[in-house]
Amino acid sequence: MAPHVYGHQAAIQQFEEACASGRLHHAWLISGPAGVGKATLAFHLARRVLGGSDLNSPVGRRISAGTHGDLLTISRKLDPRKGQLRGGVTISDVQPVQNFLHHTATEGGWRVVIVDGLETLNRSAANALLKILEEPPPKAILFLTSSAPGRLLPTLRSRCRSLTLSGLKDEEMKAVLPELPDDVLRRAHGSPGRALFLARGRDSVCAQLVARAMAGEELDHESWMTISQLAREADGFALLCDLLGEALADQARDAAFAGDLPRAAIMAERTARLGQIRGQSERFNLDKAEAIREALALARQGRQD
Repeated sequence: MAPHVYGHQAAIQQFEEACASGRLHHAWLISGPAGVGKATLAFHLARRVLGGSDLNSPVGRRISAGTHGDLLTISRKLDPRKGQLRGGVTISDVQPVQNFLHHTATEGGWRVVIVDGLETLNRSAANALLKILEEPPPKAILFLTSSAPGRLLPTLRSRCRSLTLSGLKDEEMKAVLPELPDDVLRRAHGSPGRALFLARGRDSVCAQLVARAMAGEELDHESWMTISQLAREADGFALLCDLLGEALADQARDAAFAGDLPRAAIMAERTARLGQIRGQSERFNLDKAEAIREALALARQGRQD
């Protein structure tokens, strides 16, 4: 029994062709929107390389249990003091990769490393990983996932083969999450991760905050506490930015249709500014709560003009 991956068949086919050619590249960058299954695909390909696609086989069970000696996973760790994921991956998190790849494979085959969330590596960690990619040992392969490949070091990207994922189709979303209503799946834009976020009712919270800001309201302390909580959730930050961007773009269109071209230009400029705020926050791992404050201020300013 092989684990099923919904969608992304073009990426799987590209990897299978590389395997069949006998020229398997040592590093694969799996990129795409948040929540579309990049890590799921990375583990699927890792199982393929390690011979553990059958979940009921001894190798498959060891991979599922996290006890396979030739598979190492690197990702953001939980901060026990704050009870949430740390802001990024540090060099101390990446250092075990070097030792792991330069030891003989415990099961005589490939050694596989999965780095989930490559954009969360700080500069030192990224440079340490780059050195590994520059001098890869034989029979080693790295699967690197990223929701923001444009933020990565160009030299790092250039040493990887790219597998670019897009959102799942409607029927694939339904197959992955059959228990969720169609309207939730539709608003998730092909991202199972976002669909689960929306199913928790967080979208209504985000929509209310955006509506209040667009109405020019000053938000109270409780609202800012909610924003701080949302900012700690990747899907919450993304959804708030999406809703704000849509609202500002709507205002720009309304002004243009009304013939108020100066206001349309102002709103279009603010929409672009929101994109900059979001991009800078994600690229440099800045305080997302502060980024949301600045974005909401843009919305309120638009109403008050």
